Amino acid sequence: MSKEDWKAEWQPMVEAVGTDFSEGESVVGADVVEEGLIRRFLEPLEFDCELHYDEEIAQKYGYETTIAPYSSLYTWTLHPYWIPGEKLFTSDDRNAQPTNSPVTPVKTELAPKTTGYFATNIEADYLRPIVVGDRLTRKGQVLLSCIPKETSVGRGAFMMWETKIINQHDEEIAVFRMETYSYNAHK
Repeated sequence: MSKEDWKAEWQPMVEAVGTDFSEGESVVGADVVEEGLIRRFLEPLEFDCELHYDEEIAQKYGYETTIAPYSSLYTWTLHPYWIPGEKLFTSDDRNAQPTNSPVTPVKTELAPKTTGYFATNIEADYLRPIVVGDRLTRKGQVLLSCIPKETSVGRGAFMMWETKIINQHDEEIAVFRMETYSYNAHK
């Protein structure tokens, strides 16, 4: 295999740019946006903005009720790590991984098998506030780009994915883009 043959394995993904890999399935967030969870998000940040905890102030500034910080958006779209009755860890090994994770890479037969994955960039266009009582859902998983590249950690591809975030009224809250790097580590 020549030095660049590994890049050819990524060609099906490069050609799939523009494809929605969600197969029409949406991901509904585990929790309704509620004041107690907003407070828990604000606490470690000491994020003192009355729009997030004082309904009267939020309404004074034109919001229906208190709003969640925009930076908490993804929090409200994750499905649960654990569901009652399921066994989350099936191994007692020191570095055992959970059997379920809401932050796994997009699964597709087009991409070559890889051993590592991490997010490299996250960006969002916020279109509406996240208000108490919202139930957010992620719709779509569109591949915007796929760039094979060798890095110091291995050979793989940088992929940019886009999803829309909607609330329970089917109103678009945000457009979320996450760039990931899927790779095989250097030996």
